[in-house]
Amino acid sequence: MSLAPVDLLVIGVYLLASLVIGIWVSRKASANIQSYFLGGNRLPWYYLGLSNASGQFDISGTMWMVYLLFIYGLKSVYIPWLWPAFNQVFLMVFLSLWLRRSGVMTGAAWIRFRFGEGRGAELSHLIIVAFALLVVLGYLAYGFVGIGKFAAAFMPWQLSADTHTNEIIYGLILTAITAVYVVKGGMFGVVLTEVMQFVVMTIACIAIGLIAMVQVSPEMLAAAVPEGWFSMGISHTLDLDWSGLLETANRRIADDGWSLFSVFFMLVLLKGILQSLAGPAPNYDMQRILSARTPAEAAKMSGLVSLVMLFPRYMMITGLTVLALVFFTDELRAMGDAADFEQILPFALANYVPEGLLGLVMAGLLATFMSSFAATTNSAPAYVVNDIYKRYFNRDAEQKTYVRMSYLVSVLFVLLGTGIGLFAPSLNDIILWIVGALYGGYTAANILKWYWWRMNGFGYFYGMLAGLLAAVPLMFTELSPLYAFPALFALCMAACIAGSLLTEADDMETLKAFYFKTRPWGFWAPVYEALRREQPQLQRNPDCVRDLVNCVVGIVWHTALTAAPIFLVIQKWTAFSIAMATVALTSAFLWKNWYRRLRSDPDADTDTGGGEIHGGASGQRPPVTAS
Repeated sequence: MSLAPVDLLVIGVYLLASLVIGIWVSRKASANIQSYFLGGNRLPWYYLGLSNASGQFDISGTMWMVYLLFIYGLKSVYIPWLWPAFNQVFLMVFLSLWLRRSGVMTGAAWIRFRFGEGRGAELSHLIIVAFALLVVLGYLAYGFVGIGKFAAAFMPWQLSADTHTNEIIYGLILTAITAVYVVKGGMFGVVLTEVMQFVVMTIACIAIGLIAMVQVSPEMLAAAVPEGWFSMGISHTLDLDWSGLLETANRRIADDGWSLFSVFFMLVLLKGILQSLAGPAPNYDMQRILSARTPAEAAKMSGLVSLVMLFPRYMMITGLTVLALVFFTDELRAMGDAADFEQILPFALANYVPEGLLGLVMAGLLATFMSSFAATTNSAPAYVVNDIYKRYFNRDAEQKTYVRMSYLVSVLFVLLGTGIGLFAPSLNDIILWIVGALYGGYTAANILKWYWWRMNGFGYFYGMLAGLLAAVPLMFTELSPLYAFPALFALCMAACIAGSLLTEADDMETLKAFYFKTRPWGFWAPVYEALRREQPQLQRNPDCVRDLVNCVVGIVWHTALTAAPIFLVIQKWTAFSIAMATVALTSAFLWKNWYRRLRSDPDADTDTGGGEIHGGASGQRPPVTAS
């Protein structure tokens, strides 16, 4: 494939603009470590929301979701619950509020806020840093694999006769360009560049969806897919048979192990709810929440992510899938057992996007890689510099020293992640291990830290350690991380409870300070009663039932937002109307029962304006924290 001069010009201008923004804001970002990692907590929530949406719109994930929709049809709507895709609902309803009230800079610093400064807290701090850095490396490798496949498939210059070598070279070039602006710009650079990327990406997505609607009629699509492809219903078995159409698809379904679809559905729903209750992993999503100006703005930012990201993203995913189903199936069939479903994206672009528009679409897809790669890279120095170097080696250095160290750490992790990506297996294997095994081992300890007062630093450490030790071997076995999740969760839960009950409880002053400032619901009665003796007017959080109801409605809202653009592109107008009506009704419910009740201060009246916390509404003050 060859790109027209106008396409190359659009791509070049876009990449140049990304670099200029990163360098332009570098002076502001490098003023101090707070500015570098959190943008000085001065970035508006809607900028952070657009940035977060762009950061989650990665090209590797898009390739994977195109594969899922191609093979599994409308039932693929549920498969991203493996992440879980609907965790943004739990964040917007209550967890972003709780997290932002801490006022800390990273997830590891939050651990000290929760568990204090004792030996257990120290161990917990170290284990969460290790987990966070492992996640960063996993995502960097996953991003590198995706961009290499994407670029080598249709970039006009074949730099090597070997396809895999081409993937490596293009991956290295685009990784280097992305690293320049994220290293120099910090959070300011990432957010401002990603807002621009989001605009480009949205235009590209809508264009691809419309092209598919023009090129493929409903009759053409129906002839290309097996019976049951258009159904979202949950039956005991998958009920999709590609025999006579694409035998390789049947083999991929068998390899994925999701044929018993009712069992799969219940597992991903259970896992998704538990993982969502655990709160965000210490990655770019958490950094956006901590970067918000106030807790209420953090919640609004999390809600905006789903609202603006799902519709355009799934227009592109569906457009690419529909074009491939009708026009690429013969080529996949000819590949036999070597069929590469991750080539669907470049095939559709190369053959069905007109000259001129292709450059914009290419720029949008490069944006998806750059934004997710940048957001992940930016989170690594936050942990290494703030939580290791500053804490243990150089507590009183100048701010410029910390920022320069951040540059060095970012470069190091880009190199390490790229190195892992060179030897990584397929995108599907990487994704399933990250979301199934690695995040599966994270879940139990991070549920208990929010909802059970007796969970201490030792319990957290042993639960996380059990999860990491169990997750690593799953990378080298054929056992599905999803089906291993119940046993993994039970093991980690037992380690957490035993580790907590066999050691002393955390210092009560630390627990009181955490509870007063965060105000979670759950099993906090002893801490609440201790605070009430000092402040009789203190109120516990009464919102548990309302929050959980909002989460249930939010999952329906999120699923309808996912399904609606699919129905639009495949031109199923009745189903599209039902999905949009569901979006409207659930949005109205959430507006009344969630948005209008938002408050930054747990003791204040409803505060949808997102005012900062300045003590309780009745003049209450937090207890003195143990140092």
